[in-house]
Amino acid sequence: MAVKILIPTPLRPYVGKHDMVEVEANTVNEALRSLTSEYGDLKKHLFTDDGRLRSFINIYVNDDDIRYLQKEGTPLKGGETISIIPSIAGGSTAAANAIAGSSRPLQLSNDEILRYSRHLIIPEVGMEGQLKLKAAKVLTIGAGGLGAPLGMYLAAAGVGTLGIVDFDVVDFTNLQRQVIHSTRDVGRPKLESAKERLKGINPEVNLVGYETRLSSENALDIFKDYDIIIDGTDNFPTRYLVNDACVLLGKPNVYGSFYRFEGQASVFGMPQAPCYRCLYPEPPPPGLVPSCAEGGVLGVLPGIIGCIQTNETIKLILGKGETLAGRLLLFDALKMKFRELKLRKDPDCPLCGKNRTIHRLIDYEQFCGIPQQRAKDQEMFAHSDFEIDAITLKQMIDRNDPVFILDVREPHEFQICRIPNSHLIPLGDLPARVSELDSARMIVAHCKSGMRSAKACDFLKKSGFTKVRNLKGGILAWSDQVDPSVAKY
Repeated sequence: MAVKILIPTPLRPYVGKHDMVEVEANTVNEALRSLTSEYGDLKKHLFTDDGRLRSFINIYVNDDDIRYLQKEGTPLKGGETISIIPSIAGGSTAAANAIAGSSRPLQLSNDEILRYSRHLIIPEVGMEGQLKLKAAKVLTIGAGGLGAPLGMYLAAAGVGTLGIVDFDVVDFTNLQRQVIHSTRDVGRPKLESAKERLKGINPEVNLVGYETRLSSENALDIFKDYDIIIDGTDNFPTRYLVNDACVLLGKPNVYGSFYRFEGQASVFGMPQAPCYRCLYPEPPPPGLVPSCAEGGVLGVLPGIIGCIQTNETIKLILGKGETLAGRLLLFDALKMKFRELKLRKDPDCPLCGKNRTIHRLIDYEQFCGIPQQRAKDQEMFAHSDFEIDAITLKQMIDRNDPVFILDVREPHEFQICRIPNSHLIPLGDLPARVSELDSARMIVAHCKSGMRSAKACDFLKKSGFTKVRNLKGGILAWSDQVDPSVAKY
């Protein structure tokens, strides 16, 4: 019988860029095997070498997680929909009571009453709710795409103490989505820029900055004085660190993530509700999920997801409504659709399950495989003749050396800028088009910064090509060192 499989954006390059594939199958296992049989490049992203479904991939039939049905043996009916949910980087009155109970009695000044008047006339907020907001202490991790709307709307709402953890500086490429910063802030620490903007929005808010990289050594100490932690991170080690610290301290973790046109939001770590590890027990291998810098993101998307996180945070503080605890909200900006999937607490979760095995924070870079990947990268670049710099490539071109410049970026990137006389074969298409290359010629591969082209060179060398070089720093280095007229992005 025919069933539909919805393909998330990060996996679409491996299925001919389709967002939905229809297969004939009677069980989930048959459906996935049929899918990966037709699209072989997808198999390693869904299954381990010994055939097990990867732990950073969740499969839903309609809106139910197969882990709580019959797993991969879950039977299917004609017309049912399978969703593949990969890692991308209920309201609780008790939480609100804890906030209110831990603070001394507060009052609103006349200026504050005027400022928050539109809140005060809502019965669900009123004076009591606004005082809860004033008493609340909320920590946001990051002052970037998600941190921008989070900070601005929490400050405008009157959250009394707002902590921000960030150690980055403002870059031109941030301005397309990180609306808390302006052009004049380029080069400034994001924390400094964000605090200035937030003070301008609401001088009544107590802003606390932590210009440091969040780590296992400082997370518990930073988190302990806050009521709610909001995850605005963009990498898996920090995401797991935030989750684990929140669970160990009993703090709600308001989660959000995005990629290109798709976003996710939930609330983890609430009593009797799942944590992030219940959803994704293990992270994907390094490099499998493209970063924002590599994959891109629609500028407004972090604003939408960040506002959803802010809404969840305010509801937690007020003790009103139903938050996303136990639910995963999916948003597709292209289709303008929201979907909701049920989440369940994993009884075997090593962090929040019945038999907890994690009692302290760990080395999250090690957990996410970062050191191992660095070692592989170092091994890949160990040979001095593997890389070539932009100036040397320019000299080869000027001498009319028979060099073939291979651009492995995507077609839309090729339209932005290119190295003269380069030839476009996207990395994902390279295995199928390798016969177009002449192994007798010197091939210099490049991408934006050198990472994708390094993978291309590795593939070509394993395919028998010996005259292969990777352009160090990619087309960005070409712009910096050879031709400034080539646009940077």
